Amino acid sequence: MRSSNRSNRVPPGMQQQMFDDSGKHLRHSNMPLAARVRPEKIENIYGHDELLDGSGPLSYFIQSNGSQSLILWGPPGSGKTTLANIVSSATTTHFVTLSAVTNNLADLRQEITYAKERIAAGGLRTILFIDELHRFNRSQQDGLLPHVESGTITMIGATTENPSFHVVAPLLSRCRVFQLTSLNEEAIIQILCDAIENEMGLNNAVSVNEDALALIAVSAAGDARVALNTLEASVGIATDGNNENNHDVVTKQHVEFALHDPVLRYDRKGDYHFDTISAFIKSLRFSDPDSALYWLARMLEAGEDPQFISRRLIIFASEDIGLADPSALNMAVASQQATYFVGMPEARIILAEITVYFALAKKSNSTYEAYNRALSDVEQTRNDDVPMHLRNAPTSLMKELGYGVGYKNPHSNDLNEQNSLSNRPEKIAKNKYYFQKKNDQLDSEEID
Repeated sequence: MRSSNRSNRVPPGMQQQMFDDSGKHLRHSNMPLAARVRPEKIENIYGHDELLDGSGPLSYFIQSNGSQSLILWGPPGSGKTTLANIVSSATTTHFVTLSAVTNNLADLRQEITYAKERIAAGGLRTILFIDELHRFNRSQQDGLLPHVESGTITMIGATTENPSFHVVAPLLSRCRVFQLTSLNEEAIIQILCDAIENEMGLNNAVSVNEDALALIAVSAAGDARVALNTLEASVGIATDGNNENNHDVVTKQHVEFALHDPVLRYDRKGDYHFDTISAFIKSLRFSDPDSALYWLARMLEAGEDPQFISRRLIIFASEDIGLADPSALNMAVASQQATYFVGMPEARIILAEITVYFALAKKSNSTYEAYNRALSDVEQTRNDDVPMHLRNAPTSLMKELGYGVGYKNPHSNDLNEQNSLSNRPEKIAKNKYYFQKKNDQLDSEEID
């Protein structure tokens, strides 16, 4: 069933929207606490000061009546929808909301048609808020392009995924991107205190101990929605009529019972996944075993595949340790086999051992850099012929054509004689790729 903000019988610009002034009276006690206490004014938002203070870019967007399309990129519970709510009430525009989860291309086209009609009738300009923008496919995102560019609509997109990877480049180039970070614990506690006092929230019906608030803030991992849901659950436990010990004070014990087993914020395919493995690898590169162990534990406790971590360690063994400790590659492969054979949770011990060893090992990226230098020459000479003396000559015809002429097996000939021939195309024959570094362990004499 298609969801729409508009009926054909309603004049353009006169529709009641999700985020209009009548929204407040639609809030009721059956709604989740997070929905009931959603801020309606910019001064009621906590966090994101660099974006929302008097000279901040989002404040300017509101002051300029929402004149430029933008994308709000941030983790769940960071305030993307709340900011859209505030834009709707603070700008003189017709505000429409769509969700990429529940709406389709037909809905999008209809709203754009209505926007054109409003302009033609001298009505209000349209701001189109699209929640979960990254869930629109390429054709749906492409459908926005001409209308964003022409000013038919001003788009506000909200996404939890990196727009660089999930929004088509032409649309991304027409929008300003604002990154909302996870809220800090201080901001979370302020949000919780407001919810306790808010007449649409708990209306001071209970009190919450400071240590309980602190635990909620820590466990929320920067997500205001999670914090408010935890508060609501904790209040329910503390005031449970079936519990003879019920009272109107929420304690740390109530919160612990509500949390039970808090989930680490992590995604197996998104930014947290890549950011955390990046932190792990860079800690190894800095020879910082404690930090590397921390990020390893974060990944494993969040459910990361140990085989993914093992593959990255194999890469690290060659890219970052390299010839400084050639046995590291063997150890990484053995570690991968061991973690696969043993499985979790014991595989964590194997990964911890290899992590500490790699962090403390000497480092050399000489072969990694050497390959990149060779690759640069390949890009310039990828169609150059293989030197004749290096070509295979399995037939008499090929020998007659000169294939293999001049080649002398270095095992049975003087190596210096062989070196008189170039083993690469002439134009790059003198370029040097490998430069030995001080940590490289080589059995042969030092290479100039």
